[in-house]
Amino acid sequence: MADPALSIRTITDSDLPEFQRVMAWAFLSDTMGEDSKWLKVLEKDRAHVVLDGDELIGTAAMLTREITVPGGWQAPAAAVTVVSVKPGHRRRGVASLMMKTQLHGLHDTGEPIAMLWASEGGIYRRYGYGEYATSIAMLKMPTRMAFHSGVHVSDARIRQVSREEALPVMREIHERVRTTRVGWLSRVEHTWDVQLADREIDRGGLSSYRYCLHPEGYVVFRVKADSGSSELHVRELVCETEQAYADLYRFLLDMDLAGEISFYTAWDDPILHMVDNPRMVRREAGDALWMRIVDIDRALPLRHYSSDVDSVLEVEDSFCPWNSGRWRLTVKNGEAAVTRTEDPADVSLDIASLGSAFLGGARLSVLKRAHRVVEHTPGHVDALSMAFLGAREPHCPEVF
Repeated sequence: MADPALSIRTITDSDLPEFQRVMAWAFLSDTMGEDSKWLKVLEKDRAHVVLDGDELIGTAAMLTREITVPGGWQAPAAAVTVVSVKPGHRRRGVASLMMKTQLHGLHDTGEPIAMLWASEGGIYRRYGYGEYATSIAMLKMPTRMAFHSGVHVSDARIRQVSREEALPVMREIHERVRTTRVGWLSRVEHTWDVQLADREIDRGGLSSYRYCLHPEGYVVFRVKADSGSSELHVRELVCETEQAYADLYRFLLDMDLAGEISFYTAWDDPILHMVDNPRMVRREAGDALWMRIVDIDRALPLRHYSSDVDSVLEVEDSFCPWNSGRWRLTVKNGEAAVTRTEDPADVSLDIASLGSAFLGGARLSVLKRAHRVVEHTPGHVDALSMAFLGAREPHCPEVF
């Protein structure tokens, strides 16, 4: 419960300097002032500050986005960002107050799902966010690796171009591709400025971005220069076809004077199976998006399901109590209907587990083994797990 001395409200322009100072303290970074890239996408009517008297001690905001869900459907989602609490004011319920304000504000009239990237893994499940809704893989691989004999590389020209020439093409390709990839987000105009920010402070000692265009895709990367062999740090590799994917990876692997490639990519990135020596590809997994079901009855019908199912879910959600209780999830031909019911539960779970499974990122059968899901009617957890899965692992390639 939040300290009764605290208050919360939406921000004003006069709050912005202190808003940034609190964020800088919380994330141990420098204040960027008017040069902050995040101010370009901040929606002030969806940003909040928590105050202790006149002292600003907490920040949080939501961005308006669409996310691609299974079936290639586009779902409205609130992208939660810049959540911070000023040091010295922790354990007073500041974060709880911000989370409650956001989620209760979304109920009924706002987006039916919310999502975030967690700076710490032990915080957000208590607010109903489900971990590993999407996963991410950190790949490192040496250059000059050969593909296996079945991989064809075309003679398509890959052009190295300026940022100004690349961006219009990249925007078009990304918009076409993101509607086919579960977990990818819509981008508004200034999102590109944030995702590809290229000031000296954004580079972390690496080079400026290099932009390379394929007729059916693009790649953006930085270079870590070394007197022996440089490293290529890939920021985005976006392809409309499998052929473009093979061509662009081959382009990177054959880069002169480069010795290694690193890339935060999808867990099921097929490069592991394209090279002739997969043990040379080092892969480390991490959590990416955490998903929050705001309204069960509005959220679950937003996506396509892989198989029919008819199960009663008993859901626990103390933070958003309107979700608690029993719900019948009926899926026919991939489309879901969700209704309240008093019928006995087939499966019991908390709202965070439902968020983890929403995009197909976490299997309910695994969460059952983790003591997060309880099966009352044999076979229902496996049936639900299969229904929630998609053809590909969900992946979100951008932090917001």
